[in-house]
Amino acid sequence: MTETSTEKTSEGQWPPAGFRSPEQEQAEKGAGVAPADELDIEDINPLNAHLFAEDRYHRYFERLRNEDPIHFNEIETAGRYWSVTKGDDIKAVEGDWKTFSSASGITLGVPVADRPKGPGGQTSSFIAMDPPEQRAQRKTVTPAVQPKNLQNVEPLIRERTIDVLDSLPEGETFDWVETVSIELTTRMLATLFDFPFEDRRMLARWSDIVFAIPEPGGVIESHEQRQQELMECVHYFSQLWEERRENPGHDLVSMLVHGEATKDMSAMEHLGNLLLLIVGGNDTTRNTMSGSVYGLNTFPEQYDKLIANPDLVRNMVQEIIRWQTPLAYMRRTATRDCEVGGKQIQKDDQLLMWYLSANRDESVFENADSVDIERPNADQHLSFGYGVHRCMGLRLAEMQLRILWEEILDRFERIDVQAEPTRTLSSFVHGYTSLPVTVTRK
Repeated sequence: MTETSTEKTSEGQWPPAGFRSPEQEQAEKGAGVAPADELDIEDINPLNAHLFAEDRYHRYFERLRNEDPIHFNEIETAGRYWSVTKGDDIKAVEGDWKTFSSASGITLGVPVADRPKGPGGQTSSFIAMDPPEQRAQRKTVTPAVQPKNLQNVEPLIRERTIDVLDSLPEGETFDWVETVSIELTTRMLATLFDFPFEDRRMLARWSDIVFAIPEPGGVIESHEQRQQELMECVHYFSQLWEERRENPGHDLVSMLVHGEATKDMSAMEHLGNLLLLIVGGNDTTRNTMSGSVYGLNTFPEQYDKLIANPDLVRNMVQEIIRWQTPLAYMRRTATRDCEVGGKQIQKDDQLLMWYLSANRDESVFENADSVDIERPNADQHLSFGYGVHRCMGLRLAEMQLRILWEEILDRFERIDVQAEPTRTLSSFVHGYTSLPVTVTRK
């Protein structure tokens, strides 16, 4: 993209017609990506979404951790970027927000020189900001997930979990993702937003389209479709803004509308924070809920251990969050020339902090590819990030997963996976689109 075309784009809508995201470019190369051991180390690029949809990414990251833990790639749509694959290096990057900024976004994007320079219909959120702005906006909504509020909502989460589990059919195969994981997370999101309960599935839809790769028959078929549906999200929430402006409650919408750092923002500006909260509450929790069932079926001796000793639920929750890692990476952008792990990073280079790789590092987690619900350091995972952007809703996610399994163990002999899951076509959202199971009640 030339500088001239950048300026033109900044006056209109982003992305421009014909735009392909870096992940889309890699996905268009197809599913036939060579096995990691057939590639020279400099030719490895873990960004290809098919590696994740086919569950083939493991060896790629193992080689990078062992041979080139700060790994360079460059592609036309994204420019220069580095894969940071070990935990200590990720903490060093994420812990230095002045050198490694979030302000240019959290996923791999277009080169800095080619990014729009005007508002252009752009949205942002506090996860894509640096302090002090990030702290001010984050502080606006953190009361919703502080311990006192979580204690208040726990009975409601349990009640809704019981309602969903008691409605499950016995003796027939159903999709756990659709029937349980999505349903429970959308019910929780509807509660946090005080969102019309009958429309709660719209929240899941908006979450799904944010990072979806456009493809025929896919979640979305074009960037234009994404923009159109997200504008529907803006219009829907604009009505809620006005309602809560006059009649505020204790929900996230009211907090954003009346918060000192957010009350004067436009509907489009609010969209960034809204989508952050929706995706954070939907994709991460729902994919860990699905991953817990799949993981315990993949390692049935661990399932047996949990059934025999339900007190292991809390540690199992940490272990599953580590093993699943529902968001594979986050991006930072270098604000100056610097060095990471002996590699020379240039100003404006992008760095992908691969949490998913760090959580499978054998030097930190013994037998890291296995589920071990008694793992002593399971809570040392990086699934929720590190530093100023560590996930503010992590305790809520942990509580939802804990309650789910407490109630599962109370009423089911077993949840049995009937076939391999289908996985999300994405190198960012590490999740499942379906998981066929059957349940056996006690």
